[in-house]
Amino acid sequence: MRVQTTIEIFDYWNRIRGAADAPLKAQVEPSAVPHLLQSLFILETREEGDIGFRLAGTRICDLFGRDLRGARFSSLWANGQHADIERTAMGVMDHVLPALFNATGYSTVGHQASFEIIMMPLRSPGGACDRLLGAIAPTAAASWLEIVPLEFLALDRSRLLPGKFGNAEAAELRPINEIVAAKSAGFGQVMRRMVSQLLTSAEAR
Repeated sequence: MRVQTTIEIFDYWNRIRGAADAPLKAQVEPSAVPHLLQSLFILETREEGDIGFRLAGTRICDLFGRDLRGARFSSLWANGQHADIERTAMGVMDHVLPALFNATGYSTVGHQASFEIIMMPLRSPGGACDRLLGAIAPTAAASWLEIVPLEFLALDRSRLLPGKFGNAEAAELRPINEIVAAKSAGFGQVMRRMVSQLLTSAEAR
């Protein structure tokens, strides 16, 4: 993680959750991170079985040239990655572990820019983890991003962020998309293996 926006929102998520694995959605106070709001989003699971934007900051909407509220999260991604992106987001909620994505954004006229995207689980009052707090931020300034909208994002790599397991580094983990590419590994097996790896690493410390 190297973009200030994703670092700050991850630190904020860690602070408000305290000793819990994830904070309640009611604990998220926009006034606590006003300078980040334009780059933040909240995703939610929907009755249709997909994941959509409940909220999207103005900066994110401007990047894609449209209002994303209510849009399907996977619609931002390249064809062929929709199912994997949605399964990964579901896995973040099911296993209550935040994840970091590195992606390349492609404009409608062929420009390219690198992005960091973070997703962190949120719990409902009843205890279910059914929403995600996240941020999308470019890794470097690009003037064309303010003029030409992005057409889609393409996933480069994704990792779990083991924040609750002491000082373990995300770089120690095998990227999610590399494991998903293995011939016989289902997504549930992948997540269980990564969680087991994290726990083993924590116990070794």
